[in-house]
Amino acid sequence: MAVVRGTDRDLILGCKEGRARSWQRVLDRYERLVFSIPRSYGLSRADAADVSQITFTILIQSLDTLTEDSNLGGWLATVARRHTWRLMERSRRESTGREEDLAASAALLGGEKPSDRWEIIDWMEQGLSKVGDPCRKLLIALYFDERQPSYVEVAERLDMPVGSIGPTRARCLQRMRRALGER
Repeated sequence: MAVVRGTDRDLILGCKEGRARSWQRVLDRYERLVFSIPRSYGLSRADAADVSQITFTILIQSLDTLTEDSNLGGWLATVARRHTWRLMERSRRESTGREEDLAASAALLGGEKPSDRWEIIDWMEQGLSKVGDPCRKLLIALYFDERQPSYVEVAERLDMPVGSIGPTRARCLQRMRRALGER
């Protein structure tokens, strides 16, 4: 494996300037990371490739909003995780037609229930069931809605001020961590 030179700052600046070499370096450095995220959730190679394509497309679309000091790997991993979860939720909805039972997404794992993935899905379901209805609805809207709603859309749907979505999300995630015994 070749060493990819340049800092994230150099890569972001180069991509903003439209340099093909910078784009290639971004792919060389991060495509394995991005591809590994949906695979770690049990998605097929084809689905992982779709998530990867979406993730890098979003990078292109969001490039102007990224600051040069952004942690590109962390940013890409977050986008890939969110789209993995959305794909899992969409597939689960199509197979079950229900929103509340996240454990039903084990069907995504090929009909099998590998213990580590099953435990993660069960763990998420337990956490969401312990945070209360407002937090559960907010977290599902933000992380599992296939339409990828904006904060404005989530605020309208849940009758919340837009400015409170981020802080409420942080509190809900913290509440979920505490409910699951993580500090």
